[in-house]
Amino acid sequence: MQELSDDQLLTFAQERDEAAFAELMHRNSSSSFKLALSILKDRQDAEDEVQNSYWNAWRSVGQFQRDSRFSTWMSRIVINQCLMRLRKARRASFLYLDEGVGAGGLKVMELPDRGSTPEAELGGKEMSAILHTEIRKLPPLLRNVLVLRDLDELSMDDVAGRLGISIVAAKSRLLRARSELRRRIETHCGPSKPTAVPA
Repeated sequence: MQELSDDQLLTFAQERDEAAFAELMHRNSSSSFKLALSILKDRQDAEDEVQNSYWNAWRSVGQFQRDSRFSTWMSRIVINQCLMRLRKARRASFLYLDEGVGAGGLKVMELPDRGSTPEAELGGKEMSAILHTEIRKLPPLLRNVLVLRDLDELSMDDVAGRLGISIVAAKSRLLRARSELRRRIETHCGPSKPTAVPA
């Protein structure tokens, strides 16, 4: 099995060949564990959820449409599995307030944790990383005006002065930069999802 490509192994795995699937899991084991550990921050929890992810992948591999790389599909399963574990842990976490009720003893109030969800925290970090990566990929002509205006928060007068161009030209470049950045972000998120690109 070791001499076969991932695509060949996947073909066999989708035909329920356990050895082919095991080889695929072996090839993805290191990246899957690192991903789980980065989310859960606990080695044992990460190992548990990677194993659960393998089981889920085995059950679903026949439905994998190959519209992305197998490693990408596997990473999504690991992320979802880890987020499910975090949600369960969060639901079990309550803030207990003791409220005296006179001679009758104590009444315990349970208030659910209202902190940000694991999905929101992870999504925010992922979007920030994507945003900064795509800004760096913009041509300097567009990147410079975007950084000065939207990241450094300079006025359009200052932006134009720094770049040695008119305010009208600076506004035009900024419009083009934001449009290009939105297009790039949408390749990651899809047009229906909100992005952090300024309006």
